[in-house]
Amino acid sequence: MSSENLAAIRTVRIRGAHVRVSVRGLTNGEPLLLIMGIGASLELWRDFESQMVSRGFRVITFDLPGAGATPAVFPPRRMRGLARIAVGVLDDLQIDRAHVLGISFGGFVAQEFARRAPTRLHRLVLAATGPGIGGPPGKPSALVHMLTPLRYWSPSYASRVASNLYGGRARLDPAREGSLVAGFQRPPSWWGYFGQLCAVVGWSSVPWLRKLEARTLVITGGDDPIARPVNGRILASLIPQAQLRVIDGAGHLFLLDESHAAAALVEDFLRDA
Repeated sequence: MSSENLAAIRTVRIRGAHVRVSVRGLTNGEPLLLIMGIGASLELWRDFESQMVSRGFRVITFDLPGAGATPAVFPPRRMRGLARIAVGVLDDLQIDRAHVLGISFGGFVAQEFARRAPTRLHRLVLAATGPGIGGPPGKPSALVHMLTPLRYWSPSYASRVASNLYGGRARLDPAREGSLVAGFQRPPSWWGYFGQLCAVVGWSSVPWLRKLEARTLVITGGDDPIARPVNGRILASLIPQAQLRVIDGAGHLFLLDESHAAAALVEDFLRDA
């Protein structure tokens, strides 16, 4: 296995949290920080991460507090606190500026990152996400399953709810999507998952999206029950330098279960002069 495919994983203390951080890729590659969705650990990035490493990026992933191997913190961090932890990951690696990609809940954190640390951001990618309050909520049949982390603990439960929860490819092969989500060695704790839910309560980026300066790619799936496509359209209409890509028929996990196509799309944007 080549050296760029090996992950350097360690635990770093950042703003009172013991954060697990992984770095893959050549040290001279363009840094790309990936921020995962609610409750999920950095292992879920595996296929997409490998695609971006093979394209020459230096990929940084980490577990938010309460997910993976990063213990929950008390009191739970609000969205701005989670964004500061993301900035702290770059500080620890002595990276001045990076591309940032956030998916779902991680897209909220990425927006806060862009707001609070614009000089640390090169380009921004927001996938399967929205502006919080001000964007239409997901379908009730999907959101009810977001209230619990059980899908990360039970492959059978994850397969049973995958179709309604994720849409897209999950409607055709719910067992595969269930195994993708539940195939973790480190599912979130109940308290950690609850802490991340707390970060979402009352949060909205609508009042300040027009102030974001970074070039931004918004990717949304046409069949996403959690982050309905209109949320992507709202983001793209409010962020000054944003472009929107709607993937027809794609669900909430498009970036992960169609990793080759998604990585090609992201690379084209990040490297477009």
